[in-house]
Amino acid sequence: MTVDLFIPCFIDQMFPNTGWSVVKILESQNIEVNYNPKQTCCGQPMFNSGFWKNSKKTAIKFIKDFPEDRPIIVPSASCAGYIKNHYTEVLKDEPDYLADCERLKRNVIELSDYLVNHLKVTDFKASFPHKVTYHDACSALREYGLTDEPRTLINNVEGIELTEMEDTHTCCGFGGTFMVKMVPISTAMVEQKVQHAMATGAEYIVSTEASCLLNIQSYINEQKLNIKTIHLADILAQNL
Repeated sequence: MTVDLFIPCFIDQMFPNTGWSVVKILESQNIEVNYNPKQTCCGQPMFNSGFWKNSKKTAIKFIKDFPEDRPIIVPSASCAGYIKNHYTEVLKDEPDYLADCERLKRNVIELSDYLVNHLKVTDFKASFPHKVTYHDACSALREYGLTDEPRTLINNVEGIELTEMEDTHTCCGFGGTFMVKMVPISTAMVEQKVQHAMATGAEYIVSTEASCLLNIQSYINEQKLNIKTIHLADILAQNL
């Protein structure tokens, strides 16, 4: 089986090792991973900021970068949810691309969703002897509908202890440009998120979203707190 791999901006620029973790996970299942080096952004930042003309151009580029009718695996439910739910809206005046939008709706799949619901594989023989808590990213939960899949994978990791934090479904304060435009509110939100996480006694905050983890880890570093963040893929690839 061959799949295409889309690596979101945040992972490409700031967490490249997470991208390699995704490759290791997929290849461990005898999947051929195709990576198009011409790929860039899905266009979500421009869309959320109201720059629809720019997001349209980016959406068209994405379609051209992923022309095959096969799974496109994305280690970010935020990006995957945006592509599946909003490309038709962005390209509503571009009838030549509407069929491609439907193809992407079918083929774009978040990583944990693909592993659990499509491959039916939940145990990657990973070992991570740490206490962790899980952060439900807003877009993952509300745009994509991701809930149980990451937890299923976490609970099959040897030595791990998952403890749910209070208000796990509450936003961490990232919100794309919200973190930049609304600094005081964003800071208060991430402070609350980290406090809830630390109250569990966890050593790590796990999520499927590198952007959320960037925001959370930035606050942790600023406050010099004794807790870390880690992407789900980096846990699953521990022994690969």
